[in-house]
Amino acid sequence: MSYLKFDKNLMINLEQSLPKEMLRTNKSGAYHCTTIVGCNTRKQHGLLVIPIPEMDDKAHILLSSLDETVIQHGAPFNLGLHQYEGNVFSPNGHKYIREFNCEAVPTKTFRVGGVVLTKEKVFISHENRILIKYTLVEAHSDTKLQFRPFLAFRNANELCVENGALNRDIREVTNGVSTCLYPGYPELYMQFNKEVKWVNDGHWYKDIIYYKDRDRGLPYREDLWVPGYFELPIRKGESIIFSASTFECDPAEFENVYTEELKTRTCRTSFYNCLKNAAKQFYLKNDKGLYIMAGYPWYNVRGRDELIALPGCTLAIGHTSDYEKMIATFLKALYNYIDKGEKDSVIADIDKPDIPLWTIWAIQQYKRSAGTSACHEHYLKDIKRLVADIASNHIPNLRLNKNGLLSTSGEQSPVTWLSASLNGRPIIPRTGYVVEFNALWYNAIRFLISLIENDEQEQKLLKEMTELADKVKESFIATFLNDYGYLYDYVNGAYTDLEVRPNMVIAIGLEYSPLDRRQRKRVLDLATRELLTPKGLRSLSPKSYAYRPVYVGNPEERERTVHQGPARPWLFGFYADAYIKVFGMAGLGFIERMLIGYEDEMAEGCIGSLSEMYDGNPPYTGRGAVSTAKNVGEILRTIKSVNELNKLQTSQSQES
Repeated sequence: MSYLKFDKNLMINLEQSLPKEMLRTNKSGAYHCTTIVGCNTRKQHGLLVIPIPEMDDKAHILLSSLDETVIQHGAPFNLGLHQYEGNVFSPNGHKYIREFNCEAVPTKTFRVGGVVLTKEKVFISHENRILIKYTLVEAHSDTKLQFRPFLAFRNANELCVENGALNRDIREVTNGVSTCLYPGYPELYMQFNKEVKWVNDGHWYKDIIYYKDRDRGLPYREDLWVPGYFELPIRKGESIIFSASTFECDPAEFENVYTEELKTRTCRTSFYNCLKNAAKQFYLKNDKGLYIMAGYPWYNVRGRDELIALPGCTLAIGHTSDYEKMIATFLKALYNYIDKGEKDSVIADIDKPDIPLWTIWAIQQYKRSAGTSACHEHYLKDIKRLVADIASNHIPNLRLNKNGLLSTSGEQSPVTWLSASLNGRPIIPRTGYVVEFNALWYNAIRFLISLIENDEQEQKLLKEMTELADKVKESFIATFLNDYGYLYDYVNGAYTDLEVRPNMVIAIGLEYSPLDRRQRKRVLDLATRELLTPKGLRSLSPKSYAYRPVYVGNPEERERTVHQGPARPWLFGFYADAYIKVFGMAGLGFIERMLIGYEDEMAEGCIGSLSEMYDGNPPYTGRGAVSTAKNVGEILRTIKSVNELNKLQTSQSQES
């Protein structure tokens, strides 16, 4: 039985099926994203969405969708689905769906009278190319298929309207056609693995709507160009393959390419396999290196997000070599910024002051996975350099004070992950001493100490770092720990921010925390009472007057809400680490039970992945980007930690 399988009853009920989305990527920045019924519900949805570096750093939709029509005895049955104003759906192709299965590849089964047709989609790795395989499983009479391509040729964050600038030229290629609607865009090649008839029949399909954008207070109505249609016969038992790409392909190779791509797939047969599959879809490979995308469908590579996601999306799934390539790419860009002040063309936000601190944390996870010796060999030089850069005030907007703590200025623009802003000013102006910055700083120093403590040649540095660590620990407790038992979120001079936020959980979840076990437990207890949900930690306690748990409304309303209550799954990774540190092996059962809340999401939202955030109140609906790397990565890292501890516990029991 498939782990991700939806039957007819759910598929034909649009209230249940439309909110469920699916995502496939080529690991080079291109993607395919839509709902499981094939109806696009947001402007970023599309069948072939690609980056075009020559134009900008955004994704662009070439092929929005492909409507299939089954013809028997001259009667057409259109399998497509689009939404129009007034909650009108046409042509209602979802009523023919009998099953959706997403174990290996997204597969839909249609039944039209006596016809049973399956549809499978595969995105080819590192190519701007998607293949769709149609198989006629059952038919009692002659059957034809028609295919109407809905073309957009636009930025994925914009919309198309009927216009006279469109280029209507169609060029014949082997078993298909090619076209390019506007200057600057690549040619779109649409081909089949067998000879096909093309009929020029250009029409604008007007006023298609995307309700997800409408609900977000954004423009949501679009006109799409359909230049004509393909038509070909299909026999019972026969499979035909459609290819959409930015280059002309050899139709004779379609079947082989499809089969080889299938061999690389991780079947979604479990919670872990779903997340492993999702993790690999964030990989981005280009001529500059290997990266992790922050999320789909609208994020590119972002420094802090990549570092948080990196251990889980690589080490936790056994991709150590990918980790090493990604961190090498990242370090090169980071050093270029530190030494020359040059921002990276791929990695956004590499200039944020906490990036070196998160870099050290990401390398620390390599030590936990590969061992001290390997970490010492590969990254000791980097850790020493980054700690020295921080200590010598070589990192812009990060200052080491006499008390050993780091301070930053975040009043004019956001510098932490709580980055919401209006009119260019941060909504939460975290400035001065920021709690997770200084927790990461203490952890970084102690991590360096652990790497050099047995090295006779590093005794001078060891003494300096030990003295600094002791100073940081003392100052951290004096500055952040309050009489209520939790940590101030930030302290700026005489001002102490009293809001209960999850950043204090980062401080108690790190391998080296400035707090002792009793202090960590008090913080953990309060976080459990006020911040913990089945979908992560709330970004703000419900007891706060500013608490806004539901991320909905127009852009301004959502910006005011984004860090004032919605829960973030990635923070659960630090919570789980803290819980185990406080309760030891006795805490494993609780963490395993909490993981069930994330497994429930595999059949919701973007199936097989985790959304950017979840409402802070029940029913904890997913919001924001449909698939987010740091959420997937941190839950994978937690699963790995739990599995390792369970094995250790079993081993200890057997020995005793």
